[in-house]
Amino acid sequence: MYARALENEFAREVRAGLTRPGQKTLPCHYLYDDVGSALFEAITYLPEYGLTRADARVIQAHAGDLLECLPPNIVTAELGSGTGTKTRAILERLQQRQTVTYFPIDVSEVALEKCAQDLGPLGSVFPIAASYLDGLREVAAGRADGQTLLVLFLGSTIGNFEPEAATDFLYGIRSCLQPGDALLLGTDLVKSVELLRAAYDDPTGVTAAFNLNLLARINRELDADFDLRQFEHVIRYDAPLQRIEMHLRSRVYQSVCIRAAELNVDFVPNETIFTEACHKFRPEQICAMARTAGFRMEAQWTDLEWPFAESLLVVV
Repeated sequence: MYARALENEFAREVRAGLTRPGQKTLPCHYLYDDVGSALFEAITYLPEYGLTRADARVIQAHAGDLLECLPPNIVTAELGSGTGTKTRAILERLQQRQTVTYFPIDVSEVALEKCAQDLGPLGSVFPIAASYLDGLREVAAGRADGQTLLVLFLGSTIGNFEPEAATDFLYGIRSCLQPGDALLLGTDLVKSVELLRAAYDDPTGVTAAFNLNLLARINRELDADFDLRQFEHVIRYDAPLQRIEMHLRSRVYQSVCIRAAELNVDFVPNETIFTEACHKFRPEQICAMARTAGFRMEAQWTDLEWPFAESLLVVV
């Protein structure tokens, strides 16, 4: 049954992360299966998690300003669209001046289905179930002459990348685009540790469930036997790196079998699996990162209630 197990990319990455010397890790993009995406959607409504509301406030306040910075005949693509809730304000303003063509790109087909249902009345919505760059390449390859591509990467997902990888990813976006195309980049800004701790370790336990679902997904998809009751969600703040870290900590000594990854792995009490980093930025860092990746900063709008920035970057 498992003769071809390691042809499975998920299995390969789980095996690599859990056999790393020192800190065990799991890739954060696997947090977002259908269950994980639904849990994250719930997180965005928590009173402690101000990031999503700040993102939405900035977009709502400046959607018109954004479009005034861009030429006519825009095609919009969104990386990691989810259900597209925040994007509605942009598409509604865009609808006032042209026909809307919108490509939501996400790995969750459930989220894409809801996105198409909710935003379909605003124009033509073409969901793409793919990774960020694969989906963007598909959109870029199919656009007509004279169209300007506006890429949305909202919610500070760029903060999940290590700094060098974040710049590389922006360069990957840049390589899909033409001069004059634009990227609207959401970034969470540096703020008090107290706010961050409350946001990433909410008292209702939704973020804990989101994090633990990664182990449940491994159980479901890779025939593993993680006992979720024996792991707990913990967070750490690394001030020099300006990031929140999410971990899953083993409560006891235990051994886990992940059959599809051909792996047995032991955990000692209090040993953790590092699952996600959420980097926070200063405005000048965003500008420097964009410039290195081949963009110029056209405009930047911020929310002061929960420090957050939307930056309009244009391909040079």
